[in-house]
Amino acid sequence: MSQQRVDPSTQADPSAKRVANHWPWISGGIALALGVILAVLIMQRANELPFALDSEWSEEVFDDDRLPILEWLSYGMNWLGGGVFATFILPIVVVIVLLIMKRPWSALFFALASLASVAVVQLLKNLVDRARPEEMLVLSDHGSFPSGHAANAATMAVALGIIFPRLWVWIAGAVWVALMMFSRTYLGVHWLTDTIGGALLGAGVVLILWAPFAAKISGEPIRKKSPAIPDRKESVA
Repeated sequence: MSQQRVDPSTQADPSAKRVANHWPWISGGIALALGVILAVLIMQRANELPFALDSEWSEEVFDDDRLPILEWLSYGMNWLGGGVFATFILPIVVVIVLLIMKRPWSALFFALASLASVAVVQLLKNLVDRARPEEMLVLSDHGSFPSGHAANAATMAVALGIIFPRLWVWIAGAVWVALMMFSRTYLGVHWLTDTIGGALLGAGVVLILWAPFAAKISGEPIRKKSPAIPDRKESVA
């Protein structure tokens, strides 16, 4: 009798096919659709008239009694969630780490999700061309809807939650997205609905892209193993 190794990456989880065929397409499509509907509603309001929800939220967070700790937190989130760092450096670092962990399909999935999210956000920014709030604490580019920072945060949170399916990863991701959404309104650079739209679009893009990658990602090792450790499954020939 001889032993033959079986590559665990070929042993795809049967549930991955069910995942690929069902709810990622539906949930991702719903999230994207809600984001697009929100964009259409904003355009119908001449791009300048905020919703009542936006006005009320801005009055609550953008007042004279601002807390310094929240301001500095928001400044930090502003740097971490946008610009060259969040758009290029951070995704590249994540991709490199995934490749080092021998998870090439996860790396490709994360890279494509990051690029697609940025593309969708920039497309809608130019189409909607919504005016930003008047009292901003940081400089920002044109187009208030959707929030690129919120979209980047949601993209990373959902993608990493899929790649590393652990409860603490999802909780940390949810906190990250919530802090990013709050910080954008606290700095006065976005309306609340801008951040909601950005989060919906970022999450929607990731979920839709997950479907064709689900089987490949599920077959990859979650942790990098030592060469001394045998493969998870062996068959006897």
